[in-house]
Amino acid sequence: MQTIKQIVHDIADHLPEQATFDDAMYALYVRQKLDEGLRDLDEGRSYTQEEVEQLLLGQHST
Repeated sequence: MQTIKQIVHDIADHLPEQATFDDAMYALYVRQKLDEGLRDLDEGRSYTQEEVEQLLLGQHST
């Protein structure tokens, strides 16, 4: 597993030369959210499409 410092270096190395602070912050945000999503999947915190549809339909039918 990469350390935060390694992740930041990797992201910085892949940004274009003309990247802004906003570009860098967005890239870090996306990486964080992807990591959170993968962790949720690993820990069983996910729903199938069918489960989500049933949850949404159930909320709207009341």
